[in-house]
Amino acid sequence: MKRLFDIVASLIGLIAFSPVMLIVAIIVKVTSPGPILFSQKRLTKGMREFNIYKFRSMVSNELREKNTVQIKGSSSEITTIGKFMRKTKLDELPQFWNILKGDMSFIGPRPELPRRLKYYDKRQKEIFSVRSGISSPASIVFSDEEYLMNQVQDPEKFYIGQIMPYKIELNLYYIEHQSFFYDIWLIIATLLKIVNRVKNEDVVKDRVLLAEKDEMVKKIGVEY
Repeated sequence: MKRLFDIVASLIGLIAFSPVMLIVAIIVKVTSPGPILFSQKRLTKGMREFNIYKFRSMVSNELREKNTVQIKGSSSEITTIGKFMRKTKLDELPQFWNILKGDMSFIGPRPELPRRLKYYDKRQKEIFSVRSGISSPASIVFSDEEYLMNQVQDPEKFYIGQIMPYKIELNLYYIEHQSFFYDIWLIIATLLKIVNRVKNEDVVKDRVLLAEKDEMVKKIGVEY
């Protein structure tokens, strides 16, 4: 049922959002030099590599490919329109094509970079038992990720040491509680989160797990 929903919904999405995607593509092209789309190798179900597609939000694909570390949301590498697209998730629209192809789902762990697989233990690799997705409980809980990154001196160290392990736990929570109707709610919650109309407690019922984020945030300015 989930795959059928992904196929139908991604087709509808490609058709319905085609005018928006055309406008965004034109704006990306005329506001900065470089290609319209950004593509990068990511991991999905079974740790299979695939090319993820986004609207380019940085100065060039070439520069982003060379930059192999996490960057701050305020980085000068991100274009003005890129910052707006990231905030509104418009840069993710080309991933409707990834969903239609079967590389991704609407809901699932965000596709991981192959280079980060070395940080995963056997239990954590269980997140690759499902297709990667555009959104997930981890994406919703960390909707403020770029803000947090702007507060630390070393974004890569902070991401690897704190955010990534915590996101993995949230993704494992999703897999444990996965259902078709939970997926539908997470799609709705993702849209509501953009306009700050949903709380983290509405998507993750484990209060102990959610409390770990507060402890992590306290380390900003102290350990990071």
